[in-house]
Amino acid sequence: MKQTPATRRLSEQLREKLGYILLFEIADPRLDLVTITGVEVAQDRSYARIFVTCDGDRYDEVLDTLAAAKGKIRSLLARALDWRVVPELDFRIDRSTDEAMRIARALENVPPTIGVEKDEEGYPVDPDAASAAVDEDDGARAEASAPDWAEIDG
Repeated sequence: MKQTPATRRLSEQLREKLGYILLFEIADPRLDLVTITGVEVAQDRSYARIFVTCDGDRYDEVLDTLAAAKGKIRSLLARALDWRVVPELDFRIDRSTDEAMRIARALENVPPTIGVEKDEEGYPVDPDAASAAVDEDDGARAEASAPDWAEIDG
């Protein structure tokens, strides 16, 4: 949905009212630890998309519970809001937190090659050759990294 400053303000107002309703007025233990992460309201206020998040193994249960309580939530919203039209509610799971956790876990697993010194092109530098190269000039560095063909042939 296209969001304008007016619809963002309405979305924030609806998010606050929905949060209060889910926290204090809907007494369903299946909705414990459900967080409203975002709300998008249509410009004519007839439709609202509500993004919620919870534990990954409870997605279906939470969506079923919210679908069953949708009528009750709309009637409570009608009393709480001063809007002429109470929007049709569409609850959806916000999976962005799952993606953020997956990325965080991936960043924790640092490969052992990340600490290896690399040259300008990204290839690992031999630690013995690297220490010798620091003491000598560029010509000696090329000589140290070149293979000794006499040892290979003979």
